[in-house]
Amino acid sequence: MRVGILGAGGIAVEMAKTIAGLDDVEAYAVASRDSDKAGAFAAKWGFEKAYGSYEDMLSDDRVDLVYIAVPHSHHHKWTIEALNAGRNVLCEKAFAANTAQAEEMIKKAEEKKLLLTEAIWTRYMPSRKIIKDLVDSGEIGKVVTVASNLGYRIDMNERMVKPELAGGCLLDLTVYTLNFSSMILGDDIKRIEAVMVPTETGVDGQDTVMLEYRNGVMASMFTTMYALTDRSGLICGTDGFINVRNINNPERITVYEPDRTEYRIRKDIEVPEQITGYEYEVLACKRALENGSIECEEMPHSETITIMKQMDEIRKQFGIVFPFE
Repeated sequence: MRVGILGAGGIAVEMAKTIAGLDDVEAYAVASRDSDKAGAFAAKWGFEKAYGSYEDMLSDDRVDLVYIAVPHSHHHKWTIEALNAGRNVLCEKAFAANTAQAEEMIKKAEEKKLLLTEAIWTRYMPSRKIIKDLVDSGEIGKVVTVASNLGYRIDMNERMVKPELAGGCLLDLTVYTLNFSSMILGDDIKRIEAVMVPTETGVDGQDTVMLEYRNGVMASMFTTMYALTDRSGLICGTDGFINVRNINNPERITVYEPDRTEYRIRKDIEVPEQITGYEYEVLACKRALENGSIECEEMPHSETITIMKQMDEIRKQFGIVFPFE
């Protein structure tokens, strides 16, 4: 499978590292608006082709899969362009700026009969199944609440604070906490309550979100672009609880006894070693293409739309509208 990366920023570098470690995936092409930048990127990471425009790379029929690695505000445009050019697409999270864009992208993939999937890496990782198996086994009894947090000091990054780039915590960080809750509790949500603190530019700098499910279970989450947090996830059940170290790239999963006096460990699981963590979504795309599928089972189109609708509702409560909407 020959991969073309659209964009040559920081996340594109992580994907290049990933591809370099995979045997059956070829680092074929990279495209940037700056031809010198594309050339330097290709030379460093062993890509065969370097393009000084996105359009030129999309017209290359040897590209099997395009990885969209541009800001959220541009996911819709370049995914549509790629699909129109006959390319399969792995689009970085958040999939789009809003549900309407996401639905149009998926409709286009269906019309073209091309693969389109969201690069929300935690959905594809082995840790997802480890956690699900623990919960489904009744290891901690009936799950009653889930809590998660995610924070990095990234407020100095232009794409995080510019409304025209669909900046803010929601599409970059809160998307992970929402997916964490969804993978454990599903999506039968009765009520969403959300508050945020805005940046000087008006996008959300830190968020707190509460989900109430129809079965009485709750999920709470907070995210911030101003500070590093412990990034932990807590799954609380009637007979114990599970701690996930780093919900954004799980490192260790620990099951604790329901003991009020001391934290007694029942199970302690390290996740498998990995290249970067991106390899699982790339290999999922490869399997889907080999099977003739237009979506990946790990993150089907319906689930991408569900999460996008949650984020639209949260942003509505925040009172944030992007300039291009």
